[in-house]
Amino acid sequence: MLNGKVAVITGGTRGIGFEIARKYLQNHATVVVFGSRKETADKAYALLHQEFPNASIDAMAPDLSSYHSILEALTKVKSTYGSLDIMVNNAGVSANDRIYEYDPENFEKIMALNVNAVFYGSKIAAEIMKEQGGGVILNTSSIVSLYGQPSGCGYPTSKFAVNGLTQSLARELGKDNIRVNAVAPGVTETDMMKAVPKEILKPIIEKISLNRIGKPEEVADAFLFLASDMASYITGVVLPVDGATII
Repeated sequence: MLNGKVAVITGGTRGIGFEIARKYLQNHATVVVFGSRKETADKAYALLHQEFPNASIDAMAPDLSSYHSILEALTKVKSTYGSLDIMVNNAGVSANDRIYEYDPENFEKIMALNVNAVFYGSKIAAEIMKEQGGGVILNTSSIVSLYGQPSGCGYPTSKFAVNGLTQSLARELGKDNIRVNAVAPGVTETDMMKAVPKEILKPIIEKISLNRIGKPEEVADAFLFLASDMASYITGVVLPVDGATII
């Protein structure tokens, strides 16, 4: 589905981002994963190369809080592989602090990675894609971007912003043949969720119509579809992948 495409995935070294990388490689894309540190990027590269020894894979660790660092990394991708066809802005952090204890510096850190870095990546990717005649930008949102959450207001606030950026850029960049969409995962079986005790998970699962937690590869399937030509007339969408969670 992605034969000949070059894809960059921020936060691609673990969890949903890593599964997106696997899914894209299964569909014959060239994949470059961005990690928060060189060690995590190298580890992800080793795992992906072991599974896909004949695929075109790369891993980098730019500072996503720095516009110039992302510019340098994406420019290198374009010069090395000839194009940048798919930009997945997936990296993000969350917090559960109540407003009374919320450290303003922590709020700013969430905004820096969850919002600013998405803007930086989208802006630079769009400039490259416009020059080459088109491309796809995909952003990771969250189901809490649609409903909020009872604590940790910084995370849903950042994802509300991601939705607004996604829908606005879709309208702006359509004329340049650049599609922009987002995926909003619900509760997903990442390493963090695996550590949650069963007694805490039970009431969460009871609110999911499919009566189970989602799998990272199921979220990655949505990213595959939206990146492919099967979604050639879809832009400006925030696609929930949440098993019909009842709020």
